[in-house]
Amino acid sequence: MSQTNILLESGTNELEIVEFFIDEPGRNKEAEGEYYEGYYGVNVAKVLEIIRMPKITKLPHVHHPSILGTFNLRSHVVPLVDLSMWLGKDRKEREPPKVIVTEFNQVTTAFMVSGVNRIHRVSWEDVEPPNAYVSRFSSDSITGVVRIEDRIVFLLDLEKIVTELNPNLGLRLDAGVDADWGARYRALIADDSVLIREMLRDLLEKANFDVEATTNGQDCWDRLEAIKQRAQEEERDISDYLQVVIADIEMPSMDGHHLTKRIKDDPVLSKLPVILFSSLITDKLRHKGEAVGADDQISKPEVGQLAHRAKGLIEENLGLKREDLRTSPLQER
Repeated sequence: MSQTNILLESGTNELEIVEFFIDEPGRNKEAEGEYYEGYYGVNVAKVLEIIRMPKITKLPHVHHPSILGTFNLRSHVVPLVDLSMWLGKDRKEREPPKVIVTEFNQVTTAFMVSGVNRIHRVSWEDVEPPNAYVSRFSSDSITGVVRIEDRIVFLLDLEKIVTELNPNLGLRLDAGVDADWGARYRALIADDSVLIREMLRDLLEKANFDVEATTNGQDCWDRLEAIKQRAQEEERDISDYLQVVIADIEMPSMDGHHLTKRIKDDPVLSKLPVILFSSLITDKLRHKGEAVGADDQISKPEVGQLAHRAKGLIEENLGLKREDLRTSPLQER
């Protein structure tokens, strides 16, 4: 199976997932032929292709035993991860495994699974955050839970898995970020990852921002509605209360594309700059953010650029020159 040709219109709050499964021994592990299928999913936008098991070259030293080695894919060396081993599952091999080749955060990684079912289109409204039990048994590697037909499908946080397997690929704060502008700004963040929310808060606060964080697009929209109502009641401009919105794309309830579209369709909120900050910001997918009116799009490995580009958008939006920013009345609001 090659990368899907199904195209979603931007801003519809829909998601396409590749559903795959991992075969595990049944309750009676000694019983011949008894097995259990665990169902998982990944955003189709992160999938390059699905292939048969390739010839693997083992690595002499690996960070985790789930890293089986590497293989050559059209002159590219790709690491292969046994997903069942990462999840702590005892995979039962009933048939030759499949390999899902992914690309996100500018990194290509392959994951071995038992098999692949099909692609499903679902609404983000139907995706529920994992409860404490699900998060615990998956080592916090599940970002959402969705019911498809008669089964539960767990959406995996592949970014977390890849980062833990190779910490050098993780997000890091830019030591060069500082509060070199006198004006203080307010940012509203929407991201379902606790780790990312806290990292962005630290980054922006170092750059002289006041930060409010929400856990998904719906919560962010509700907060924006409350801010807009206050601005209208006090007959003031929306930018007196908030200067920029920063949103992930993949979030339960409401995704970042749909959130951006609603902001830009609103006559009051449309004045606010919106930055999409996601592992899905690639040359192939950038057009989706442009279609909903995002003012900027930043890939998660480029976290160090976020504060600088946010301030640039605010300066442009407010029509202020650099020297004006040091005495801007926004500092007192």
